[in-house]
Amino acid sequence: MYRYKITFAYDGTNFSGFQIQPHRRTVEQTLKDVVNKIAKNPTPPLSVIGSGRTDAGVHALNQVAHFDCPYHLSGDSMRKALNSLLPRDILVKKAEEVSPDFHARFSAHRKTYRYRVDQGDFVNPFKRNYTAHYKYPLDLTKMQHAAQDFVGTHDFTSFVASGSQAKSNVRTIEKARVYRDEHDHEVIFEFTGNGFLYNQVRIMVAFLLEIGSGQRPVDDVVRVLAAKDREQARMTAPASGLYLVNVDYGDQSIDGKD
Repeated sequence: MYRYKITFAYDGTNFSGFQIQPHRRTVEQTLKDVVNKIAKNPTPPLSVIGSGRTDAGVHALNQVAHFDCPYHLSGDSMRKALNSLLPRDILVKKAEEVSPDFHARFSAHRKTYRYRVDQGDFVNPFKRNYTAHYKYPLDLTKMQHAAQDFVGTHDFTSFVASGSQAKSNVRTIEKARVYRDEHDHEVIFEFTGNGFLYNQVRIMVAFLLEIGSGQRPVDDVVRVLAAKDREQARMTAPASGLYLVNVDYGDQSIDGKD
C-alpha cells in the first residue's frame, strides 16, 4: 500500500460537513468514493482520514487528508485523477506520496481558521454563502484588544458547543487577529492554535462581535473563560463565514495563502 497526502479546497455550502453521515452529502464520503474508484473498488473499501472535521456550510482553503492506495501513482497523476472525478465544489490542490507513519490528524502541529463578516447595509446575494452579515458599527480596536485574551493555554469550556466529544476543553491559541478589509467591506478574524473544539471559533467570533458592538465590556473574555460556563457565551456565528485556512505539519507546512 502507498500512502498519499492530499491538500484540497472545498465550498462547504452544499455539504453536510466533512464527516460521513448516513444519507447526507459529506466531503469525506465524496472523497472516499472517488479514491475507491481510482483503486478499482477494493474490499474492504479504502478510508480517507482528514485533519479534522468541519461543520455543514463551513469552507476550506487548505484541508488535508491521507489515504492508502494499492496502486502507485506520482503525486501529480494522483491529483489529476482525483480532480477528474470530483465534483466542482472540491479541488485537490496537491497530492504527494508520504511515509506510512504520516497521519493527517495526529501529525498536525497547528491549524489556522479565518472568519469573514460582511458589513454591507444589506445581505449581498453573492456573499451570503461565504460570509456572515453584521451591518451594525463595530469598534475594531476593542475587538483587537479582546482577541488577545484568547491567546495562551486556556480551558475553553465557555466557548464550546454542546455535543462536543472532546476529552478535554483545554486548548492553546498561538495567534489571534482582527482586521478590516476595506476593499470588501469586511471584518476578518483569524485564529491559530493547536486544536479547536466544536464550534469554538464561531462562538469566539460571536463573542467578539458583542464586544465590538458595545454589548459587552472589552475585558469580558477573561471573566467568561474563568467561568467555564457555556451559558456565559450563548451566541454562535453562522457557519457560512468560517474557513479552514491552513494545517501546519512542521517541516511539511501547507501554504495557507488563498
